[in-house]
Amino acid sequence: MRHTDVESAANSSCTEFPKFLHNLGRRSFLSGLATFMVVAGQACRRAVQPDPEITLVLIDQTWLDRSFQERRNLELEQFTKETGIRVKLLPAPEGAVETLDTWRNLLESGAKIPDVYAVDVIWPGILAENLLDLQAFVPAQEIASHFPELIANNTVNGKLVALPCLVDVGLLFYRSDLLRHYGYSTPPRTWEELETMAARIQAGERAKGQKDFWGFVWEGASSEAVTCNALEWQVSEGGGPIIEKNMVTVNNPETRRALERAARWVGTISPPGVVTYKEWDAYNIWQAGQAAFMRNWATSHFGELIQGAITKDQFDIAALPRGRARIATTVGGRAYAVSQHSLYPREAATLVRFLCRSDTQLNRIRKIGGSPTISELYNDPGMLAANPYFSTILKTYRSDRVLRPSKETGKRYPDLSRAYYRTIHDVLEGKKAAASALSDLQTELMQITGLNAPGPGASSGPQGRSAMLRVEPPRGTDQKVT
Repeated sequence: MRHTDVESAANSSCTEFPKFLHNLGRRSFLSGLATFMVVAGQACRRAVQPDPEITLVLIDQTWLDRSFQERRNLELEQFTKETGIRVKLLPAPEGAVETLDTWRNLLESGAKIPDVYAVDVIWPGILAENLLDLQAFVPAQEIASHFPELIANNTVNGKLVALPCLVDVGLLFYRSDLLRHYGYSTPPRTWEELETMAARIQAGERAKGQKDFWGFVWEGASSEAVTCNALEWQVSEGGGPIIEKNMVTVNNPETRRALERAARWVGTISPPGVVTYKEWDAYNIWQAGQAAFMRNWATSHFGELIQGAITKDQFDIAALPRGRARIATTVGGRAYAVSQHSLYPREAATLVRFLCRSDTQLNRIRKIGGSPTISELYNDPGMLAANPYFSTILKTYRSDRVLRPSKETGKRYPDLSRAYYRTIHDVLEGKKAAASALSDLQTELMQITGLNAPGPGASSGPQGRSAMLRVEPPRGTDQKVT
């Protein structure tokens, strides 16, 4: 779908919306809807009356919950009071793939609005060429207040293309009441301990009549969700972070061992349907009191999410279990960026600064939860009193974090992740053996990225992975991801 097509439909008449959507295919419906809303809204306002005041357009893929929406409206009202600049908030399509597709369609077509985009932690390298360098608008001291790793992640070819507002990490949620009941004084420290504890608690609860009780739930759907989980398994076992020092690191005994372990969870300590679960699917099982352990994001424990069968005194959170090499937790999060096509770049940057600054993050987190990107907020007494898990989140982030290789691969990252999670999913479903699947995946990722990989006969581990083999991308292959 071309932006010019949307603009033409918008400018022709403000009543063309139903006809325009009818002409869209199913795959482009959500992208067309979001794009049309932006451009048509602008065209209709122009047709009625020119607006002398500045109105910024912010598009965000979150804030679907009513309490979140109310809080966001209060934030934008406060921004208008401080600056006199009004803000129109647009929702996004559901689903990360549709959202990224919409963002790219808008930015790459040169759309003047939206002015400000919410950006997932893995998107800066994909969208960078159409985003402003915020270093021209944000004081250096303000930038330095955020976690340096997030600033580095949002810096592409020397440009700071987004300012962080939320950091997230994968954590282990566990039923502290059930652990006590079955004689465990601490959560599992290793994946092997998790398997043992999950199996025992599951058997015990089922013997009491809870036939649908499971030991461990997690996100195994063929999507970015399983990329995050599998990266944690792989890195914790010592298999490398997919891309390491210009090298593809997936086809090794460590990664194979991690995948074989996860595959045997399916149908034993984890539901057979776990291979279709995304974050909310796992959380719903957990919330209903039907699981002893859950892997999910830190934000899953905040605010109104704690309800239903599980109460705050029945569970706790901890770092994920350790593999043979280390503990590994995938980093998630969100930032805000300014379109380089915005007619109001300075005002848009002012909005980004407001949404990401210390007091805004503090107020937002106190009301609806989340984890701040400014380290000093983790020492705020009021914050710690309201959220006792912050010390665990901060320790996990600092000690155990692993980033997906989106910065290294840029626009090729969606292709890389898609190949990775589809392969992982095939192994989890038992369609492919881990050894052959990883061998094929190594070749595919080398073709996608053109990066190096361990040469024939190289042993596993950091030294073994230093032996390299160069594979060039196929000639004539368009690596642009849409």
